[in-house]
Amino acid sequence: MDLKQIKQIIDLMKRSELSEFEFEEEGFKIKIKRGAGDLPIISSAPVAHASHALNVPAPAAASSATKPTLTTNTGDEAGFGYVKSPMVGTFYRSPSPENPPFVDASSKVEEKTVVCIIEAMKIMNEIQAEIKGTIVEVLVENGQPVEYGQKLFKVKLN
Repeated sequence: MDLKQIKQIIDLMKRSELSEFEFEEEGFKIKIKRGAGDLPIISSAPVAHASHALNVPAPAAASSATKPTLTTNTGDEAGFGYVKSPMVGTFYRSPSPENPPFVDASSKVEEKTVVCIIEAMKIMNEIQAEIKGTIVEVLVENGQPVEYGQKLFKVKLN
């Protein structure tokens, strides 16, 4: 991972008001957290070694974008499952603004059904349901930032 990619991650965190980002790849690990005064704190190190911290000043102004609402259910309801975000990025319900959403409430999904796109670092990632059932509720607004593990869709399991 180069400095340009790290700066892009910091900009993404700024725009989405994320407080933490972690990435690991082939013996390299980076963890970025917002510290006091919204200064990102970057820790990166080879996985086998101790972390090295580097304070990087935050860019001038923070975005006024609102953080998406997270579902507060700690225990999942019986018979229901959730499609969760596998990454940090921007949630899109359709492949382009002119196209209809991949799925809506009452849409039936299979494990391989594409349900949305998450844009991360200028890359569009198609997200599959990974569960079988019927979409009951879309939990995130189109164009909103999402965090890793955030619930995107509520699904009634078959």
